[in-house]
Amino acid sequence: MKQLSGLDATFLHLETPEMPMHVGALHVFEIPPGQTGKFVTRLRAHIASRLPAAPVLRRRLWWMPLNLANPAWVDAEPDLKQHIVEIKLPPSAKLGDGQAALEEAVSQLHPVLLDRKRPLWKMHVLEGLANAPDGSRRVGLYTQFHHAAVDGQAAVALAQVILDLQAAGRDLAIRPSSRSKVFQLGWQEMLRGAIANEASQVAQIVKQLPGTAKALAGAAGAALQRTQLLAGDQATPSNLTLAPRTVLNQSVGPGRAFAAISLPLDRLKASARTHEATLNDIVLLLCSTALRRWLGQHGGVPRKSLVAAVPISLRAKGDTSSDNQASMSLVSLGTQVADLRKRLAHIKQATSAMKATVGGLKSVLPTDFPSIGVPWLMEALTALYGKAKVADRIPQVANLVISNVPGPPVPLFMAGARMTANFPTSIVVHGMALNITVQSYDQQMDFGLMADAAAMPDVRTLADALRVAFDDLCLLDDELNAPPTLADTGLAVAAQAGKRVQGGLSSMGGKVGSLVGGMVGSVVKRAVQGAVSGAVKPAAKPAPAARKALAKAAGKRPRTIKA
Repeated sequence: MKQLSGLDATFLHLETPEMPMHVGALHVFEIPPGQTGKFVTRLRAHIASRLPAAPVLRRRLWWMPLNLANPAWVDAEPDLKQHIVEIKLPPSAKLGDGQAALEEAVSQLHPVLLDRKRPLWKMHVLEGLANAPDGSRRVGLYTQFHHAAVDGQAAVALAQVILDLQAAGRDLAIRPSSRSKVFQLGWQEMLRGAIANEASQVAQIVKQLPGTAKALAGAAGAALQRTQLLAGDQATPSNLTLAPRTVLNQSVGPGRAFAAISLPLDRLKASARTHEATLNDIVLLLCSTALRRWLGQHGGVPRKSLVAAVPISLRAKGDTSSDNQASMSLVSLGTQVADLRKRLAHIKQATSAMKATVGGLKSVLPTDFPSIGVPWLMEALTALYGKAKVADRIPQVANLVISNVPGPPVPLFMAGARMTANFPTSIVVHGMALNITVQSYDQQMDFGLMADAAAMPDVRTLADALRVAFDDLCLLDDELNAPPTLADTGLAVAAQAGKRVQGGLSSMGGKVGSLVGGMVGSVVKRAVQGAVSGAVKPAAKPAPAARKALAKAAGKRPRTIKA
């Protein structure tokens, strides 16, 4: 018996008809000329040969008595005719590349819940696409895997088992298991295992308490230092804030709308180098720019930045287990910033702050926890949350989910067919009616946009806005990377010459001013000095005749006048 971890089981407890909790992808395959027969038949035979190496495909749930604690995984033999089915697309799929027909098929299939009595996965072969330009037959494949069984990285690890590097396939050298397969467990065994698991988890939590408290204190201090309170003008964009309310932040219904696009990976990497950013920063920038354009047509762009919930992997390097090892962080998207370069600078600061805060917490973030009584509580709260439409009334911490999962850098094959596209499909939840999941594949970056059909029925418009955002980014890159033209050189030389002339004139003017000022100052000085000295120097003695006249007029004896 392998009891589900707390995080794995959470995806089961949260699932309702309005919130399916499976992930997957829309694939497009090209079948080589000469390959005859139905692709669905070849695919069933291929998956049957890989089942021994893919335990996630051959196990099902076994529930605890009274649903007291998390269920367990037990062995199961999947009926591949039930798990791999064929669907005929409408005639419109023959028009162009058939992308619209594929997206509509995913929109209709995604809300259907997986059967919990069987292994939690299913594959839909979508027939009826037009041939490729070289004449190869094309077929779509929509896959579903419950999130309780795999996360993004675990899905990549599963793909490494069922996909090949060449059309001829490979020999996995699988040896039959000698272990006897168990298809059911007694209630005593289930309860005994659940109690033992509970005791082990409690002991582990107590053991990790000191380290957890220290890590939490360190992360809180680091986050505080980046706030406006302590950092002043040097504060980074705050990720820990309530998100503005938009049309995306409402309770979701049972309908879904899906759209997908591919962008060239090499150009996105070149953009990251040009702006000294990460590839994830560029993905967030494209999403932010597209959302800004879409919101401008649907009620206006909020003055406050939209916030994205961004999954982060807690998986150790080399760990290929099929359970969930991920958590969630928040990143401010800078949608309130009109300038593209300034918006990217905002996102770079926000992701740096997120990494600095989350980095110290990754080792203590829990993926498992005690579960006795949890199924009752979570299922009751989830039902109440949805029926009461709580998400329509309370503030949200994020507006949407944006997930970026690294994928294979080379083309892959399955059942002899070459995969040409790999568009992820993911989950929308109450309060966040849009999920954008991105995965690199070969030489491209594939975007899968899953939305609530009522909140965003025109999700294709947002996908088109992503392409426009990419074009805007390319124009900016070309402008920054363009070599200087003759006109640019002439303008630069003229500007430099102008500065030199201006500087020379200023210097010359200063010297001339000093010279002229000196000359004028000298003349004025002499004139002033002459006037002053003339006023204060001893007066000249009068002539004798004059002195006698003055003395006679005054009736006094002549005497000498002193100054």
